[in-house]
Amino acid sequence: MAKNYPPFMNATGNVSRILEKIKIAATPDRFTQDFLSTELGFSGGGAKPFIPLAKKMGLIASDGTPTELYKQFRNTSPATSKAAMAKAIKNAYVDIYSRNEYAHSLNKQDLEGLIVEITGLEKGSATVRAITGTFEALKSFADFKEKLEETEDKGQEYGDLDLHLKGTESSRSKNSGKPLPIGISYTINLVLPKTEDVAVFNAIFKSLRENLLNE
Repeated sequence: MAKNYPPFMNATGNVSRILEKIKIAATPDRFTQDFLSTELGFSGGGAKPFIPLAKKMGLIASDGTPTELYKQFRNTSPATSKAAMAKAIKNAYVDIYSRNEYAHSLNKQDLEGLIVEITGLEKGSATVRAITGTFEALKSFADFKEKLEETEDKGQEYGDLDLHLKGTESSRSKNSGKPLPIGISYTINLVLPKTEDVAVFNAIFKSLRENLLNE
């Protein structure tokens, strides 16, 4: 994959086949060449560029860890999956979208013309065809009209919840021995767990009431 060109795979037919397998296979701890070969069944050299491509798309992190966007792409809801892919495409093809924010709506000929303009390559070159073919293959999994629910930078899934609590503590005067109330203000940063079980949240806030909010 050329450094200054938009990302591509020469074996563009593998793009769709790999993505279909990703949707079926369990999410790995790390997406490696071994996973691509052993679990997904793509051992040929033509499939190897998929990992650099997926990193540019934001589907996997630099260390190979699948990202939240990877998991959203695997979502069984077509709307979520297609919206995730639309975002991944825009992540990878920043140069193309900086020239035309509706690049995904271009026909193949106009897209090729845009790629020729960006890369400076000759019209009809193998690289231009590969970039175009990769983009088109990815686009078949995307819907740019769907909105993706953002979860990045929000703690785990439900986010960081700042609780501003006020309480009182008593101290005894050395002279009188009487309680001396002292107002104390403190902040608790609570990261809620990644779960849809309401009982978990009920237990958390019950514990807060019993152990922190009682004066």
